[in-house]
Amino acid sequence: MRLWNRFAGVIGGRNVILALGGLYLILVVGWVFMPTSPEMAPVNTLIVASFIGGSGAILLVGGYRLPRTDIHPRFYSTIAGWCLVGIGIMLAILALYKFQPGPSISNPIRSVLILTGFSSVAGYGVGTYAAHAKTRAHQLERQNRLLEQTQRQLEESNQRLEQFAYAASHDLQEPLRMVSSYLELIERRYGDELDEDGEEFLDYAIDGSERMKEMIDGLLEYSRVDTQGDPFEPVALDEVLANVRQDLELQIDETNATIETDELPRIEGDESQLRQLFQNLLSNAIEYTGDEPPRIVVSAERDTEEWIISVRDNGIGIDPEDQDRVFEVFQRLHSQEEHSGTGIGLALCKRIVERHNGEIRVDSTPGEGTMFTFSLPAVTDRVDTRSTQSGSTST
Repeated sequence: MRLWNRFAGVIGGRNVILALGGLYLILVVGWVFMPTSPEMAPVNTLIVASFIGGSGAILLVGGYRLPRTDIHPRFYSTIAGWCLVGIGIMLAILALYKFQPGPSISNPIRSVLILTGFSSVAGYGVGTYAAHAKTRAHQLERQNRLLEQTQRQLEESNQRLEQFAYAASHDLQEPLRMVSSYLELIERRYGDELDEDGEEFLDYAIDGSERMKEMIDGLLEYSRVDTQGDPFEPVALDEVLANVRQDLELQIDETNATIETDELPRIEGDESQLRQLFQNLLSNAIEYTGDEPPRIVVSAERDTEEWIISVRDNGIGIDPEDQDRVFEVFQRLHSQEEHSGTGIGLALCKRIVERHNGEIRVDSTPGEGTMFTFSLPAVTDRVDTRSTQSGSTST
């Protein structure tokens, strides 16, 4: 087969098909002008000629139209090979029939031309099917190579991102720590000598350095979601939420917040990242509250092989025009005087959910509250059970 592909690659598989079609058309012309038996009527001669010429015409038209099909040119030789295989098989059958006892073929030339013509057309059909299959396999292989190349590029991009994160955590933080230390030193030594404007300027500088540190830490955490995450394992979301409540206990008490939860499931995921996900969402729900004390409802609903988790609050809401950019890095909808933050929290939430092969979206009406909904993979290869906790709880 390799030898044939090499040979067909030199002369061209399409050229072989066209040559076969032309050969049968030449043979049919020779047949028409060949002396025939007086018993053979002109109608029979016309029928035989149409059989032979029809095979040649099919091969010619098929070979001519090959470039207009979705078959890759490298597999034209496959079609040509099957045409020749069909002819070879038919010749072998006719040769065996000649040596068998009994009546022989009355007109061997006519029979050879008709039967080999039909078999070459049959081979063309089989070869076309095979060439289509090889073309699809070739396209799939090419797509796989492109995917592998894209994956390598993503891995390289992640490596560069982690290198940047390393620089952010060390090279950038070191001079920032020095600035913060000297500002604090100025405040301690010369604070009494500064007038009101000087103290205000110094406070701005200290606050700016602290916010810069928070932004660098947040960017570092954001960049390491994929590269520094823990392997997935079954995680009880009830336990994760209980730990987050404990972390936010002071904020909950100060705002008199209420957190109501349904019975939450076990899912496949990174426990530390899921804890960060819930902490960011609950902290935002408490931070961006309205006139009423914060009221947060956490619920879960099963959808085939994943769980849909919702976190709904009664806060100030998000304007529809801003809902698409809340998940972008450093996108803040409020000033520092109104609400503190770095603008990375929701971007980090999206990155965590995407690492878990899920999606996160926001539905909000200004003045009526916000609901964040995200999907997480259910526990596989075991019975999906929720926590033994029953009913709903509130804090």
